[in-house]
Amino acid sequence: MTRVLITGSADGLGRLAAQSLLADGHEVVLHARNRERLTAVRDLVDRGAAAVVGDLADMEQTRAVADEVNELGRMDAVIHNAGVYSGPHVLAVNIVAPYLLTALIERPKRLVYLSSSEHRGGRADLTGIDWTSGTGRYPDSKLYVTTLAAAVARVWPDVISNGVDPGWVPTRMGGPGAPDDLRLGHLTQEWLATSDEPGAQTSGAYWHHQHRIQPHPAVHDRSFQDQLLDDLASFTTKRLS
Repeated sequence: MTRVLITGSADGLGRLAAQSLLADGHEVVLHARNRERLTAVRDLVDRGAAAVVGDLADMEQTRAVADEVNELGRMDAVIHNAGVYSGPHVLAVNIVAPYLLTALIERPKRLVYLSSSEHRGGRADLTGIDWTSGTGRYPDSKLYVTTLAAAVARVWPDVISNGVDPGWVPTRMGGPGAPDDLRLGHLTQEWLATSDEPGAQTSGAYWHHQHRIQPHPAVHDRSFQDQLLDDLASFTTKRLS
């Protein structure tokens, strides 16, 4: 049995991954943005899942989420699933929160970061980024979080860290007309978090439907990784240690 935290698990791919992992006998820690959102996962809590609450658009609430998680005990894996496509908190939710939770949560054995094929349209340039406002382009945010996954794999060699493109699937974010297979949209995250298969124990890779593919070239650029880590450490006042 593996203990897995899944951020943004009140609906969409996060909830589906939680349902599957619970059905397979794993211990799951859910995350919801606020107390009202917990009602959406009441059935999963009734089946034994634990839950933490906090708005990842807010750094102080993100820190509180990390504290709640650590009080539950060490996680075996964390799936950084939470994300927003547009609005004023794209950078805050899609990259600042995953970085801060990575830095604050007791180091797990495995980390999985949700990316997107749109990360290929991201700009590998941090000049002028306003981390304080939290606003930004979705493709940029996904390039950054994919780079974070690769950087963590490099600086923490004892942790298996990977990025995942779940595909364009029919969730609330993807829309009802999305063409990809919904089950495949969360299968890879579950596999990377829990499987003992050799592929799932590879670190620093980028995956789509359990196939390893090449990400944007900047993802494995060490200087870009270091700049991203330095910027986030300076902004959050918390460095990966």
